[in-house]
Amino acid sequence: MPSDVRRCVQGCRDCAMSKSPRHLPSGKLLPLPVPNHPWSHLGVDFITDLPVSKYYTCIFVVVDRFSKSCHLIPLKGLPTAMETAELMFNHIFRYFGIPEDIVSNRGPQFISRVWKAFFSRLGVAVSLSSGYHPQTNGQTERKIQEIGRYLRTFCHGHQDSWSQYLGWAEYAQNSLRQPSTGLTPFQCVLGYQPSLFPWSGEPSNVPVVNYWFQESERIWDSVHHQLQRALRRRQKARRQRCNEQYLFGLKQRTEKESEEERERYCPGSVLGGVTGVVVDLAEGDEHADTHGENTRDEET
Repeated sequence: MPSDVRRCVQGCRDCAMSKSPRHLPSGKLLPLPVPNHPWSHLGVDFITDLPVSKYYTCIFVVVDRFSKSCHLIPLKGLPTAMETAELMFNHIFRYFGIPEDIVSNRGPQFISRVWKAFFSRLGVAVSLSSGYHPQTNGQTERKIQEIGRYLRTFCHGHQDSWSQYLGWAEYAQNSLRQPSTGLTPFQCVLGYQPSLFPWSGEPSNVPVVNYWFQESERIWDSVHHQLQRALRRRQKARRQRCNEQYLFGLKQRTEKESEEERERYCPGSVLGGVTGVVVDLAEGDEHADTHGENTRDEET
């Protein structure tokens, strides 16, 4: 019954023509430039307000936008701009070289004059995300969500020990095959996939060594299982997402609606496209022309 009512309301011609949308007009997304090699374009952000674990309370996350590789650095508190720049040099630049571009949000560390001056001397472009638009640094945001899911799932029973297992979380993330590249970050950066557990199954004569390997294997299996679940959940959501287009504030469904029902949402004849989000309609359609002018005003 609710689905029938929703379908009836969405198919109402009068409602589609007279009701004003309550959301901002959908703009055209402009993706970031595609890097040419690993660790040339980076995304950085912080995971904060974590339970105290060996005096650590936050994580500095650095993501390579080419290979999707990540590096997790535990911190005892939010650093200053100069301390953040030193972290980048000591943990990233010394291993992978100086990048071309760094994308970040508008946190106090990243908008300071120290941060800009430091990377200006190195010839690195500093790209700040738009205000209230975290999608600009979407790859880093998604990586933070996956790491946070791991920490909540695995460490909920012992929240004060997450820093002990952070290295395995990074190892698992870099061993996970990425849908966008079809490769793991290790394969993309190193050219091969390192062995997940290169040691033999024979126990050692030293009990503490046996305990460390058994505990590490259990941790890695749990992390890998959670990451695979997150990947399947993301793929399922992508398949279920409806493909929609928005013309002049009127929704035009392209998959589930018939041609007759589609005309209810966008009356008039489309002559051609002006841009990726604006089209020309046939003359004489006063209703469509009005919406076209409003859309162009909002675009500018």
